[in-house]
Amino acid sequence: MADASVIRKRRSYRRGHRSEWLAAIALTFKGYRILARRYRTRLGEIDLIARRGDLILIVEVKARRTLMEAMEAVQRESENRIERAADLWLSRQPDFGRLSVRFDMVAVLPWRWPVHIENIFQGHD
Repeated sequence: MADASVIRKRRSYRRGHRSEWLAAIALTFKGYRILARRYRTRLGEIDLIARRGDLILIVEVKARRTLMEAMEAVQRESENRIERAADLWLSRQPDFGRLSVRFDMVAVLPWRWPVHIENIFQGHD
């Protein structure tokens, strides 16, 4: 029989995948193209990378009971991790010079359409 912590981790992992999938659908309906999911680097991970025109969204997805809980879940250390991974991804893009970047969040809440929050934090210059 599996340990309770292993079961919790599996549930959390599945909920994360499902939440990212829902967030990707919501952004697609808004006209964004999903370029990457769970983009992993040695510097950190980005949940979703989306694009519309020359605007790149670096998206953190949070599944929580309330919007406030989701917003509070984006801590400074996760912002740093996301920024480092975004810098690496951007440096590998051939059209890097003309891209605008925005750090957004999509909150996945129970029984609601995902909530897209623009500019959840400002990246460094």
